[in-house]
Amino acid sequence: MSHPLIERLTATLGYPLLDAAGLDRQVQAQPFSVLFFAGDPRRFPETLDVAVILPELVKAFPQLAPALIAGADEAGLQGRYGFSVWPSLVFLKEGRFLGSLSRVLNWGEYLERIPPILAGTPQDLPPLPVLSPERGAPTCSPTEASQP
Repeated sequence: MSHPLIERLTATLGYPLLDAAGLDRQVQAQPFSVLFFAGDPRRFPETLDVAVILPELVKAFPQLAPALIAGADEAGLQGRYGFSVWPSLVFLKEGRFLGSLSRVLNWGEYLERIPPILAGTPQDLPPLPVLSPERGAPTCSPTEASQP
């Protein structure tokens, strides 16, 4: 399901809507990317908050190239990045994983947590079992658990 706040990201702000086939090509071409795994806003109402916050994060961190993950491919790509809580922002450097932030945070927490993520060394994560945003139980991934 879509929502006007999510549609605004692609239609008005021009963020690419990435599917599994186009993801690698897009993120490998960017020094830094932030991927928005929105999930269903009816099930995860915080998705709408993150949809409003993301453009502000891009203003605060202009090195980030934002993209929205296509709903049909979210569950299949979720395990690739080691998060299991929806919605999530996944940070990449030249296509390699740096970290993720899940659910909505206070603005100050974003400003505090994003710089160390972007300064980190890209890492390869072992794939997690895929938890569908419709059926998955929200738990904390090791990456999210290590965040202050």
